[in-house]
Amino acid sequence: MITEDVVNHESLTRFDDRVLEALHQRTTPAGVAIFTMISSVASPLTMTMVALGGVFVLAWRREWIVLGGWVAAFSGAALIDYWLKLVIHRPRPSYAAALMPQATWSFPSGHAMGSLVGYGMLAYVLCLLATCNHRTRLWIVAGAAVVIVAIGVSRLYLGVHYFSDVVGGYAAGAIWLFACVSAVELARRWRRRAET
Repeated sequence: MITEDVVNHESLTRFDDRVLEALHQRTTPAGVAIFTMISSVASPLTMTMVALGGVFVLAWRREWIVLGGWVAAFSGAALIDYWLKLVIHRPRPSYAAALMPQATWSFPSGHAMGSLVGYGMLAYVLCLLATCNHRTRLWIVAGAAVVIVAIGVSRLYLGVHYFSDVVGGYAAGAIWLFACVSAVELARRWRRRAET
């Protein structure tokens, strides 16, 4: 539905323009600096480092099923984002040129999608493998959620994405994360049955 509205320039895109202008009128140099730093938490370099760190830790622990899901989550999210950008071909907001001289396509937000999949998967793996109680797991999930939302807000504040870009990135990321976690859980269940 989000993609359809974007492609057909329906009501959601008009809301995009209102949000973009309202936030741009409230930007300050300090705010730009803060949100640029927040946005960097989901940059391609940072997400690559998180992905590689997870690969090394999971391989060292011989968690092969979880490792497969981890690799699928990160690599799949990057491919889906790239493919959707090519298919939709939505230009960036005009304000993006100040921060991104060589901007890529706008929809969906790769930062939003990548952060939801990457930090969502990290929270899942920590809850799955770490020896912690229910309250600690809630804190892990809540922490990941705060980071993910902050990254989405940062993309809007900086004027490099429209609202629907961020929401579309979250939607695509949520679907892919659900698929990867479900596959890991299913494979772990099959392995437990095979071992009994």
